[in-house]
Parts: sequence; C-alpha cells; structure tokens
Amino acid sequence: MALLSGLLLFLSFPKFGNGILAWVALLPLFHALRDAKPKEGLKIGFLTGLIAHIGILYWIAYVVVQYGYLPIYAGIAAMLLLAAYLSLYTAFFAVGVVYLREKGTPVCLSASLLWTALEFVRSHFLTGFPWENLAYSQYLFGNIIQIADITGIYGITFTIVLINAVLYNVLTAKYHGTRYSGVEIVTACAVLAVIYGYGHFRTADIQESLKKASPMEVTLVQGNIDQNIKWDARYQSETLNIYRSLSLRAIPAPGGLIVWPETAAPFYFERPDPLREAVIDLARISGRPLLFGSPSYEEEKGRASFMNSAYLLRSDGIVAGRYDKVHLVPYGEYVPLRKLFPFIGKLVAGVGDFRPGKGFDPLVIDGRRLGVLICYEGIFPETARDYKRNRADLLVNITNDAWFGKTSAPYQHLSMTVFRAVENRLYLVRAANTGVSAVIDPTGAILSRTRVFERTVLKGEVKFIDEKTFYAAYGDLFVYLCGLLLILNVYIQKRRRNHAGRNS
Repeated sequence: MALLSGLLLFLSFPKFGNGILAWVALLPLFHALRDAKPKEGLKIGFLTGLIAHIGILYWIAYVVVQYGYLPIYAGIAAMLLLAAYLSLYTAFFAVGVVYLREKGTPVCLSASLLWTALEFVRSHFLTGFPWENLAYSQYLFGNIIQIADITGIYGITFTIVLINAVLYNVLTAKYHGTRYSGVEIVTACAVLAVIYGYGHFRTADIQESLKKASPMEVTLVQGNIDQNIKWDARYQSETLNIYRSLSLRAIPAPGGLIVWPETAAPFYFERPDPLREAVIDLARISGRPLLFGSPSYEEEKGRASFMNSAYLLRSDGIVAGRYDKVHLVPYGEYVPLRKLFPFIGKLVAGVGDFRPGKGFDPLVIDGRRLGVLICYEGIFPETARDYKRNRADLLVNITNDAWFGKTSAPYQHLSMTVFRAVENRLYLVRAANTGVSAVIDPTGAILSRTRVFERTVLKGEVKFIDEKTFYAAYGDLFVYLCGLLLILNVYIQKRRRNHAGRNS
C-alpha cells in the first residue's frame, strides 16, 4: 500500500501523470497506517516518499552524469540521497498521523494540517526545495488553482489531503465496521464547493479586467542551443547569430519586448567585445527593448565575484538595468557546506561559484516594471511575491532547461511557474533555451507554449492589470494558521487526557 501511494503521487505530476490522481493518491497510505504504531508509520511513510520522489526526481541522475561527468552509479546515488532526504517529510507525516490518531485527533484534521505544515518547512529549510509540492499537480485545473491568490499553493495542498482522508474514511467504513462522520463529508464538500466557486467567479472577474487592459506584444526566442557546446568559445558567434536571426524574424509590434533565455549570451556582456556589440546592434536594428541572460562579474580588491544575470537593453542599445539572480541552485551555481564536504564540487561547467544578487528589484523599460525570475527562482512563491510588492507589471522567467534533456523536468518546471501568475495576478512569460517557453495569463491559463528541443520563436500578447491579492499582501498566513491549529489541537488533546486521568 505504501508503494502504491508513492506510485500514485509520482503519477500525479507531468509528464507521465495527471493531477486527478493526487485526489486519491494518499488512500493506500492511510490504509497502510490504519493499525500501525509510530515506529512502523515512520517506515511506511518513508517508503511512500521514496517511491514518489524517485519517480519525480529521476532526472537528477541524468543531469549529474551527463553534465557533472560522474559515473552512473554516483549519479543514481546522488538522486537517491536527495529522494531519501525529501522522504523524511513523508515519514514525519505518517508518524504524526499515527501519533495524533492515538491521542484522539481525527485523521482528516491531523493529515491536512501536518502535510501542509511539513511541505512549508521543506520549502524553506536549508534554502528550501519546493519542487513539485502537492498543489503543483493541479496546474491545469483552472477553477481549483484560483484560490492561490489568497492561500498560496498551501490552501490547495490542504484541500487535496483533506479530500483524500475523507474519501478513505467513507470508502473503508463498511469494510472495517466503523462509522464515518457526516461532519467530515459536509466540511469536505463545502471546502471543495467554496474553492471551485471562487475559482469560477474569480476567473470571470480577472478576464473582465483583462478586456479593459492595455496590451503589449512579446517575442520569446528559443534558441535550442546544445548544452555541450554552450560555453565553448568556438560556438559563441554561432549561438549569437541564431538568437539574432530568430529575433529579427519575429519583431514584436511597436512598444513590444524581445526576450532571450537564461545565459543566452554565454560570455561576459559587460566587457567591450564584438559579441557585446552584436547584441546591442540587435536592439537597435529591431527598435525594441531586449531582455537576455548573461553571466556578469564584479572585481573588488583584486577578487572577482560572478553573478548569473539578466540585462535589459533599451531600443537604442543602452543598458536600462541588470538583475542578478538571488536564489542560486545548490551544487549548480554554488557549493553549500564546502568546508564540511570538501570532496563535493560544483556540477555545472562554465564559471566558478556565483554570488547571489541583492534583491528582487524590477527592471524598468518604457514605464513598465519587469520582475525577472532566473531559472528555478520561478518555483519559489516568495520571489514573485517580492516583485509584486515592488509594483512589478509583468513576470519574466528566463531559464535554460537544456540540462534536463528529454526527461519530465522541463514540464514539471513549467507547472510550478503557472502558480506565480495566479498568486500575483500578473502575466508571466517564460523564455527557455530548449523549452518549455510559454505565455501564461493571470488566471494561470497557458495561452501558448513551445515544445522541448525546438528552435523557434513564440510571439504572444500580454496585458497589464493592477489587481491586488491577499497572498501578495500577507504571504503564507494560511500556513501559519495551519501550524497554530496543529499546536492548539495537540494542547487540547493533552488537556483532555489530563482531565480524564484526574477524574479516573
């Protein structure tokens, strides 16, 4: 049963699965935990998590073998190590469910609160790794995900776990000779109805606002540059020529914007150089602003610091601004805990460790404020939220997903960025080196997208609305409420036991 639950969780996510399965994925796990003790629950939960995360993160092995040049056994070991770490949260969840059940807490309540709280911890502990949290499985279900502008992704996670627990109680009551609570069913149905109803009316409201909004054309250029030659100096001119020709083939309307992916310019743009002049020349010839990724550096006291950056050029070729990536990828862009683990090196070829940027400050062009999310910054809700609070008008995710090959990772990556648009009610455009490039509207609808390993241009239209959201203003208040309710529940159960003990 634990193995089956892990399999269903894995199959809830792209590219192999469907989000519908998430609503029943935990039923086998609840069955496995029915008569378990806390120690048994730890093993059961760990097994569920391990199977799920191996399925979701198998691509880690591909990346470290293909580009970290590690032997295949080391790549598999690295993937299993990460999967095992993430499985600890599922193990703690299972132990918590068993423990609280023994203390008298209904599984429907304990499971929903525990999973939500633990998912939040996982998303922040040790820089956080919120890759494919449970809510992300619902990225294609428009009416379900609209609640994210109030609760963030965690309200959706809470609901999925709640429905799983109620379904389990209802479906197994007769088999186990137990009774289920009508209150649980009514509560679950009410929560679903509220979320679905809110999604329906909120979508209509946003679409009405978009009808009155001013449009802007964007051109997203997907160069499909082979990762094996991307940093080879012999191919730099060829790479740049590919991006130039694609851009000039699909110049957006006046007032529009051209976007290239992360490190589309695989050289130091700030250095005077013919390659730099070629990029500037493209902005001038097209007559449109150009946003593109390139590494940058700063020298201080004879020591260089490197950044993964995005530059914004005006249509006259003048640099309008630069954003330096804040949330770096561990072992991809820097090596954490290097002193403790000196034998572990950086897996990405190109430059040395990157230095994080100073903050999420929008880049401004023609009065529009662009919130730039480089690569996996798009999976962190707080990054886009910071941009919204800094009055960003448009979110732009530039990424290089060539690392992932033809695995499920590019599709998973896209599924998470959808929620940044919903949480902040902003358009999000995504330019990827190999796909998936996309235009996403403020309701999370993917209006257009490319395929992976396709050299192409995606033209689309974005609109600007000034829509306030509860989530942008107050953040993860819903999670803190879940944590408070969990603590309060434990306290009440303890008081009841103490009171019962005194009476006996």
